[in-house]
Amino acid sequence: MSPLLEAEQAVLGAVLLDPGQLRQLGWLAPEHFHRPVHRALFAAMRKLHADRHPASTAEDSVPLSWVTDTVAEAGQHVRGLTASHAHTLISACPRPGHAPVYGRMVLEGAIHRSITAHAIRLHQAARADALQGDVEGAVRCADVLRDVLNDLARRWGTEPRPVDPGIPPASSPAAAPPPGWATGAEEEQVLLGVLAERPKGMDEVVGWLRPADFADPACGEVYRCLGALHHRGEPIDRITLLWEAQRRGLLADGTLSPGQLAAICDGMGPGSAEWLGEQVMRSSVTRTAAASARVIRALAENEALAPGRLINHALHALGPLDEVRTRWQSAKGHPAPTPPAPLPNGPPSAQVHAALARSTPRPVSPPSAPSGSTPSPAAVRPPSRGHG
Repeated sequence: MSPLLEAEQAVLGAVLLDPGQLRQLGWLAPEHFHRPVHRALFAAMRKLHADRHPASTAEDSVPLSWVTDTVAEAGQHVRGLTASHAHTLISACPRPGHAPVYGRMVLEGAIHRSITAHAIRLHQAARADALQGDVEGAVRCADVLRDVLNDLARRWGTEPRPVDPGIPPASSPAAAPPPGWATGAEEEQVLLGVLAERPKGMDEVVGWLRPADFADPACGEVYRCLGALHHRGEPIDRITLLWEAQRRGLLADGTLSPGQLAAICDGMGPGSAEWLGEQVMRSSVTRTAAASARVIRALAENEALAPGRLINHALHALGPLDEVRTRWQSAKGHPAPTPPAPLPNGPPSAQVHAALARSTPRPVSPPSAPSGSTPSPAAVRPPSRGHG
């Protein structure tokens, strides 16, 4: 049995033994449980507790009706649930007072599963957009993923902020399309031909198009050469472009050849530099979204990564997509979205409550009392509650 399954059983058993534990688990939701039967049981417990079940106000012993009513309520949503399963959960709980710790383990597993699922959706949306020539699906899924990360950070009790995992990527996200990806290579070459023949077109794209937006690294280097000539105000033609490529060592290391540059300069067709640049940018958005999704999924599948670090590393992995998306909106003439304002008075109370629930300070040991003195009431361990 996996540790996560044992934690789910333990937190349910703790609440069955002591319904008052629900008051310390306000940050835990039914959907955080992996098994459907566990989700139904926890939802039933919360409903009965909210409806003021007699067990929620019992001071000494918990009435047996708490177990039977919980099973009956949960049985309306799942099949095959019996009272024997509830007693199995009770026997699986070592200490009812440790319910917040068990709940933290359940939430940790839910964070990993949720981020993995949303990363998969982002990758699928990016792939569909690449095939359909769109970006809206990937952008929408990225916004949903960001909202999920912020909500999970609030529940876990951490501040959502991008943190670099410290492992440099092997290549830039936009320059590494997966096999079979619609890269728009034809548009890239036509755009370079248009810019080489009509250099004034650089003014239309230089503000938002970057070399990394090209799927073909060689095309990106040609665009870098065009940008350097444009920045220095030098004339642009086949000879000056070849000379700039040589000065950058692109001919010596085999990145480009004189034949490739000649084919680009001589193969110009009709087209608008601005429109072609938008097609390159659109492909860059979907490729970057897919690359961010792959990084986030790899992070979420690492069970050794703590939830707070996972959330912040995932937010950092969305950074390249945010940057490309901002330039895409500039290319389309739309203003960039306004980032959310920082919280004026620190983190919300729910976030603080979640943090305290999962990390209660260890009490300070009182000074040793003289021999023969009566122990304080705080030092006496209260008896555990049981079903009456």
